[in-house]
Amino acid sequence: MSRYLLRRLAQMLPIALLVATLVFSLLHLIPGDPVEVMLGEGAQAADVAALRAELGLDRPLGEQYLAFLGGLGRFDLGTSLHSGEPVTAVLLAHLPATLELACAAMLVALALSLPLGTLAAFHRGRAADHLSRAVAVLGVALPNFWLGPMLILLFSVQLGWLPVSGREGVASLVLPAVTLGAGLSALLTRLVRASVAEELARPYLATALAKGMSRARAVVVHALRNALVPALTVAALQFGALLTGAIVTETVFSWPGLGRLLIEGIRLRDYPLVQGGVLLIAWTYLLVNLATDLAYAWLDPRMRESN
Repeated sequence: MSRYLLRRLAQMLPIALLVATLVFSLLHLIPGDPVEVMLGEGAQAADVAALRAELGLDRPLGEQYLAFLGGLGRFDLGTSLHSGEPVTAVLLAHLPATLELACAAMLVALALSLPLGTLAAFHRGRAADHLSRAVAVLGVALPNFWLGPMLILLFSVQLGWLPVSGREGVASLVLPAVTLGAGLSALLTRLVRASVAEELARPYLATALAKGMSRARAVVVHALRNALVPALTVAALQFGALLTGAIVTETVFSWPGLGRLLIEGIRLRDYPLVQGGVLLIAWTYLLVNLATDLAYAWLDPRMRESN
């Protein structure tokens, strides 16, 4: 297992370096002078020169890149132009809220998709199958920026059951998690249905039925268990999408996570903060994929041998 971990780390490090290089390049690829954009067109030349020196943009590009990589090695992403605090500290203060929302959204997606997908496969061509597919299509079709306000109007304004916004306990997590997890649950429902339907045609299921096991028990114990592998693979890969999708959801619900922080950084033209936030989300996505590969290698030793 340790050799497999070392191989996966060796494969991941070049990708992490490439991501860091792309994030570094963003500041230099945007049209115009970022310093003038931050200060405005009426800024004095002395102010422009001072900020450029503060950001290190007056140095050669290669020197800036090496300094950027050196800062990453020390977990130093620079200083926020708006608050004056270290970017690393600001990001780490908001990261738990985003991870909490992403994990809750994943639980919502799995809680909806597993029973709906299994029920649809068990009753293929019947009303339950058509209903689950309709729900899946509806979940994909409804964007977060529309679904979130609609949930607020219904459950917060009209019924008064849940808070409108903020992060104050479990109740305030329900609406953002449902909003963010709805689209993923629709995707996973269709995937679980296809996987379970494929497993239902396997010979081992006929053997289980011949031994006296009920069809429902055979589906849950055998078919669903084997069908979970592709579903969990997609769910793990989509976790990074939840982090990026949280930007809209956090803005709608005033959730104090990385997404809302990035939007605020863009509005304030706080380039070091935005740069660090994008890099943190990208590297978190890489770490989630690494953890997923390690989990599969632990469950299935054949993966360690094939890689």
